[in-house]
Amino acid sequence: MNQQRASDLRIRTLMVDDHATFLDELAHFLEEEREMDVVGRTASGEDALEQTTALRPDLVLMDLAMPGMGGLEATRRLKAEPDAPRVIMLSLHEHPMYRTAALDAGANGFVPKSKLGTALLPMIHSLFPAAIEDAVAG
Repeated sequence: MNQQRASDLRIRTLMVDDHATFLDELAHFLEEEREMDVVGRTASGEDALEQTTALRPDLVLMDLAMPGMGGLEATRRLKAEPDAPRVIMLSLHEHPMYRTAALDAGANGFVPKSKLGTALLPMIHSLFPAAIEDAVAG
């Protein structure tokens, strides 16, 4: 497999959360995975919409609760666009109603932040099987 093809299979990821420390920890966690490529980070739903247009990520990791436009509205707007990225909603809240709200907004998945270390990567792997196969083969 040539280098261009391998880099094409990396999962371009935009992280959205209003807590800078959480974004730093999440970036460090994701950068340990060879199939992940963190292309941007932002702190609001409004900026997430702009960054998605500019960066064209494959995946947006979106916090549910943020000041201004929250993750649910930002996800609805992202998913209304052609060629929308996949979105995984992240939240401190674990109640099933938050999962339901995230999926109703168009998110491809929901991961409580308390389960990030065990649930996030398996969910990403299920959404991007070709990138994972390439990372294992490479």
